[in-house]
Amino acid sequence: MSVPGPSSPDGALTRPPYCLEAGEPSRGLSDTSPDEGLIEDLTIEDKAVEQLAEGLLSHYLPDLQRSKQALQELTQNQVVLLDTLEQEISKFKECHSMLDINALFAEAKHYHAKLVNIRKEMLMLHEKTSKLKKRALKLQQKRQKEELEREQQREKEFEREKQLTARPAKRT
Repeated sequence: MSVPGPSSPDGALTRPPYCLEAGEPSRGLSDTSPDEGLIEDLTIEDKAVEQLAEGLLSHYLPDLQRSKQALQELTQNQVVLLDTLEQEISKFKECHSMLDINALFAEAKHYHAKLVNIRKEMLMLHEKTSKLKKRALKLQQKRQKEELEREQQREKEFEREKQLTARPAKRT
């Protein structure tokens, strides 16, 4: 940029940008584009730059601050929504685990009923085997008694036959 030149009190430039001061090289048409020459030839004062910057800031800063505040609110709302979503997800998982637990309890109830039936059957079988053992013991005792009676009957018959058989008389 060029060195600042004379300006009016309101900060506007007093000479046109295409005018050259003494000592500045002249530019030919072939050297640069027309826009380039205009930008480089402008002379700007520090005060004007400062005022323009302040004006630009005063114009856009409130909107930017409102936007920043709105973004912060949105971010906070997103955090709240994320927390709520995580809580809902955990509730959903708990519901699924409750369904799994309910299914497990139903299955446990089913198997408990099976076990109760098996136990009843085993008790019934135990009673039947106990009765059968008692009956077998009674039958065995009865057979032994009958066999003993037969043996005693044989012995009696043998004794009777022995007595009925002729004996030689004793000589005296």
